[in-house]
Amino acid sequence: MDRETEGTLLAFTVLVLLGLEPAVIKANPVNPFAFASLSALIASLILWPVILLGGQAREILERPAELRKTFLTGLFATAIAYSLFSYGTRLSTAVNSAILTRFEVFYSFLISWLLLRERITGRAVVSALALIAGVFLVVAQGRVSLLKGDVLLLLTPLFWQLGHAIAKRTDYSPVTIATLRNTFGGLLLLVPAFITGFAFTKLALAEGLIIALTQSLWYLAIARINLSKATAILTPAPALTVLVSIVLLGESVTPYHLAGLALITLGTLAISREESGVRE
Repeated sequence: MDRETEGTLLAFTVLVLLGLEPAVIKANPVNPFAFASLSALIASLILWPVILLGGQAREILERPAELRKTFLTGLFATAIAYSLFSYGTRLSTAVNSAILTRFEVFYSFLISWLLLRERITGRAVVSALALIAGVFLVVAQGRVSLLKGDVLLLLTPLFWQLGHAIAKRTDYSPVTIATLRNTFGGLLLLVPAFITGFAFTKLALAEGLIIALTQSLWYLAIARINLSKATAILTPAPALTVLVSIVLLGESVTPYHLAGLALITLGTLAISREESGVRE
């Protein structure tokens, strides 16, 4: 199996896990800062034995200068982004959360093109416009005002992508990056968590497991294919979230959700066929 196929399959596995995540976060009964911090720290506790037993932890001692990059990844992609994600989902809906955060593709194209010099084709740009149109349908819902939390959800993927861009240039293995990202991110979130009221919930255990799996598989994926392509593959995750939210949370789905999701999915399928490469 070639690297392109491996990376694509890994990204699709992450897609399934991400489809479950908004429903878990929406069901969270405690302070979002506490939930985010505890989930990240649980994920790090799951991952530390993996890198210690697998020998990847040695690379931290061999290349300590890379720690600064993993700290920044933890700051942007976990501490900031996960706080926005948790609060935004709590103030909005799990369905909106899943769909609006797929705006990540737009940020991914911009950051990948500017910072990573990845090749973006004309077809990929058209596909991205379809994605943006789909997001607009979900946000607008035939009205002018936004739901509380929608703006936070739209900002969330910007910080994810900043963290991913740094991670892609970090000279550690994917599992080591995921471990340090959650360690730094979880510790950074402890302060606001205790200030606002720290509390434990069993759902944080489930979320910690989802985080550990998705991040490890994600970094394996973007080590093999373009960041922009991998991000685009994740876009249909809201389809699974919609089903889970209807069954478990009793949330409603409007024609705007369905139309927006259709545009987002079509755009994603087109982008997933792009070959990874860099600009000349």
